[in-house]
Amino acid sequence: MDNRSVWLVGLVSGLVFLLASSQASTRQEELKAKYDPIIQKKAAKYGLPAELIHAVIKAESNYDQFAVSDKGALGLMQLMPETAIKYGVMNVFDPEQNIEGGVKYLKDLVKLYNGNRNLVLAAYNAGQRAVEKHNGVPPYPETKNYLKRVEYKSPYIKTKTIIYRYYDENGQMCLTNNPYYLPPKKAN
Repeated sequence: MDNRSVWLVGLVSGLVFLLASSQASTRQEELKAKYDPIIQKKAAKYGLPAELIHAVIKAESNYDQFAVSDKGALGLMQLMPETAIKYGVMNVFDPEQNIEGGVKYLKDLVKLYNGNRNLVLAAYNAGQRAVEKHNGVPPYPETKNYLKRVEYKSPYIKTKTIIYRYYDENGQMCLTNNPYYLPPKKAN
């Protein structure tokens, strides 16, 4: 093969790659938009950034609701069966249930690790025991790569805690973040 033929084959290969990449990117944007209403709703409900949830889903399943890992993680947020059960997910392939379970788990990890992005994501990927065992991010190549792949770069995950204000029977203002501490509403 002469130089011009090699150059032509390389050019055609590059164009095919770019076309395939463009189609994959478009498909991913369509899936992201499809799941965004659920993600926005769960982000608001549990006080986590929607960008974090999107980043975890992209890294975990690339928005494939039927994704199954070789380790047995399932669905959009790649929940392990035990985690799914713990967070009340009955159907791991139902996007709403899977996202809710994953967001609840993330919320618990954010609380546990005081919002430290790397510890939260390392625990989500490798498990809490691995983070405890290594007193930080485990030295596993998979976990280190995962931390790089998750496109949520803020070092701290901020949560939005709703604060409720009410007045007790003595007229003193009280604040709580637990809606169950609110006094019952009086009937008119």
